[in-house]
Amino acid sequence: MTSHDSGRALLRHHGDVDAAPGLVDFAVNVRMPAPPPWLRDRLVGVVDGLGGYPSQAADLRARSAVAERHGRRPDEVLVLAGAAEGFALLPSLRPSLAAVVHPSFTEPEVALRDAGVPVVRVQLSAEDGYRLRPSLVPDEADLVVLGNPTNPTSVVHPAEVVASLSRPGRVLVVDEAFADTIPGEPESLAGRDVPGLLVLRSLTKTWGLAGLRAGYALGAPELLAALSLHRPQWPVSSFVLEAVTACCEPAAVAEADALAATCREHTRLAVRELGDLVVVPPDAPFILLRVPDGERVRQALRDKGIAVRRGDTFPGLTTDHLRVAVRAPEEFSSLVDALRVVLEER
Repeated sequence: MTSHDSGRALLRHHGDVDAAPGLVDFAVNVRMPAPPPWLRDRLVGVVDGLGGYPSQAADLRARSAVAERHGRRPDEVLVLAGAAEGFALLPSLRPSLAAVVHPSFTEPEVALRDAGVPVVRVQLSAEDGYRLRPSLVPDEADLVVLGNPTNPTSVVHPAEVVASLSRPGRVLVVDEAFADTIPGEPESLAGRDVPGLLVLRSLTKTWGLAGLRAGYALGAPELLAALSLHRPQWPVSSFVLEAVTACCEPAAVAEADALAATCREHTRLAVRELGDLVVVPPDAPFILLRVPDGERVRQALRDKGIAVRRGDTFPGLTTDHLRVAVRAPEEFSSLVDALRVVLEER
């Protein structure tokens, strides 16, 4: 394997690889093991219509629900097969130089590099609390990609700071896959009018839909048209259209916000339990840790039946970095207890 292939393999490593059957999963940032009953019923209701292709009417219903949620127009919405599809489509925008803010979700960089797009990494630092510094982004970058909240640091950047990266001729891509895990979504740009802004959202984290691949993009119609230029016909299933519609209706949005508030309290308790191992105060329901001899710790936890996300596949992090998903206190205590035992084994 060449160094390029090895580097690409690291960038394509995700939490589902760290998790395995039989392990208690703190590696994957999905809050539910399955969709709630009301959402399952909505999806089951689609089954009898699977003999027909996904309809334009269903697509419009989904886009209209998203538009209503975020105060936008339906033509400013593109339904996606997960936010990850949005990253895969970024080369269609034909950027000349892409700036990717790290540490962050790595799929955007993979897609851009695979398409031959020059990429510069904008590296944030732990010493600075992984705060976004717009001055670090090259002026000549005509595509900028960052996460908010950011995976794996669990940092939320102020909306105005993110918006300040907008420039004439630049597309600003904000990955808001975890935005609905923050009560009230105060720093979301999903409903803001920012020139060149492309927001990517996911339903995976809150609604237990990782296997369905459901999300959407928000942006100006001409930007969405460029993004979707090379998509096939019927790019998302009838299930996805129904899931997007259902999860953007007012009752679901209210339920998601209540879940976010509960997760916020669980996160505070988890931080208290983990103490000095926490790298930066988390805003989302996952926590970046730094532990001595991290690879040994990760493997020892695995031997005890616990999966955590390795951190060294994120640019700027090391084998001593681990990401852990926050769970309910009674479940999270199993991780804390195991971690204490493993650290004492040094």
